[in-house]
Amino acid sequence: MWKRIDHQPKIKAGDGPQESQFKELSSARAPAMPHPRELSKSQSFLVFEDISHHFKEVGAQLVKKVNAIFQLDITKDGKIILQWTIDLKNGSGDMYPGSARLPADTVFTIPEPVFMELVLGKMNPQKAFLAGKFKVSGKVLLGQKLERVFKDWAKF
Repeated sequence: MWKRIDHQPKIKAGDGPQESQFKELSSARAPAMPHPRELSKSQSFLVFEDISHHFKEVGAQLVKKVNAIFQLDITKDGKIILQWTIDLKNGSGDMYPGSARLPADTVFTIPEPVFMELVLGKMNPQKAFLAGKFKVSGKVLLGQKLERVFKDWAKF
């Protein structure tokens, strides 16, 4: 009743592509980061350095309150220029440049001018998010805990 039709020829041993025909695939590329001298001119880089010093003093308390890992991707002209991770889940807390070593609970992608306004308290984070000023992936509600962390730093 059913008739089998082979549209492709049978493959025999040795018929496959030769070793020289394979392309070498590399792992996913890390975002192009500017030269360290360019970073030091960035306002957000200076803010992150200051916040990291603050975390060294109060990190253990924040770990108890927050219990999350945040990754912040700061963009300029649509390209990531700076990545920082705020680990308030492990040990006494840590903040370091680069992508999260462990999976981040929440990842923020924020243009640098918007980030500066948020950190300095000139812009409401919830209103900015709802207006589409920045993107959040992962556990969005944890962003409220990060907002409190930045407010504590601003008082410091």
